[in-house]
Amino acid sequence: MTNAGYEQYEAKMGYLYVALAALLFAVSGNASKFLFNAGITAFQLIQLRTTLACVGLLLWLLVRHAALLRISTKDLPYFAGLGIFGIGSAQFFYLFAISKINVAAAILLHYTGPVFVALYAVFVQKRKLGAGSLVAVSGTLIGCFLMVGAYNLQVLSLNRVGIGGGFLAAIAFAVYSIFSEHGMRKYTPWTVLFYGMLFAALMWNILYPPLDAIFHPYTAIQWAWIGFVGTFGTIIPFGLYFEGIRRIKPTHASLTATLEPISAGVIAAVFLGEMMAPLQVVGGVMVVVSIVLLQFKNPQR
Repeated sequence: MTNAGYEQYEAKMGYLYVALAALLFAVSGNASKFLFNAGITAFQLIQLRTTLACVGLLLWLLVRHAALLRISTKDLPYFAGLGIFGIGSAQFFYLFAISKINVAAAILLHYTGPVFVALYAVFVQKRKLGAGSLVAVSGTLIGCFLMVGAYNLQVLSLNRVGIGGGFLAAIAFAVYSIFSEHGMRKYTPWTVLFYGMLFAALMWNILYPPLDAIFHPYTAIQWAWIGFVGTFGTIIPFGLYFEGIRRIKPTHASLTATLEPISAGVIAAVFLGEMMAPLQVVGGVMVVVSIVLLQFKNPQR
C-alpha cells in the first residue's frame, strides 16, 4: 500500500472510530434514561459510572500501558480540578438533565459547550469573535430556546430544573475542554482521562455514601445496562474518539461527533417513545448547524 493509500485508509478509520463513539454515547444516554425510568437516581448512576469507568481504565492501563500512570505530584491539584469541576460535574449534570427532560434535548444542551468555550475566549482570553462565530453563537441560543420548548411557558415551568442541568452540563463540558487541553500539553489523553475520572469517582464517593450505589438491589437487566454505561458508554467511546483524533483533524472529529444527538433522538423515539415537537426539531437542527459552523470558525478547538 502506498503512503497516500495508507493515509486515506487511516482517515477512513478515523471517521469510523468517531462515528462509533458518537453512536455508543447516544445509546448510553438512552440506557441511562431507561435506568432512570426504572427508579435509579442520577446520583446513583453517576457514582456507578465514574467508579466502574475508573476501575476499568486502571486495569486496562496496568495491563497495556502502565507507564502512562506516572505523573508528577505537583500536577495533582490540576487533575483534582479537572475531575471535580470538569469530568465529574459534566457527567452528573448530563445524566441529571437526561433524567428530567428528553434524551435528545439534554444531549443537545450538553453540546452547547463549545459556545461557552468561545465566551471564555472572549471574556477571559480577550479574543475577538468573527462574524461567523457570532452567528453560530446566536444560532445556538435561538436553537436552544426552541429545542427546550421555552415558547411553551407550561412546558418551561415543568422542565426548568432539567434545562438548567443541561446548561450546567455544557458549562462543565467547557471547563473540561479547557482544562484537558492544558493537561494534554504534558500528558497523553489516556493519562488525563484516567486521573480526571479518578478524582470524579472520588468526589461522587464522598458526596454520595461510598460505593452505596453498587450495593443497591438491581435486576439482571439493570446491571447489564449499568455495565454498558460504565464500559461501552464511557471507556470505549472515549477510546474510540481519541483514536479517531489521532487519524483525522480534531475539527473533523467534532463535526462527526454531532451524529450523537441525531442518533440519540432517533433511538429515544423508537425505544423510549420520546417525541419532539416540530419547533423543537427545528431548534435541534439550528443547534447542530451552529456547532458545526462554530467548529469551522475555531478549528484549534
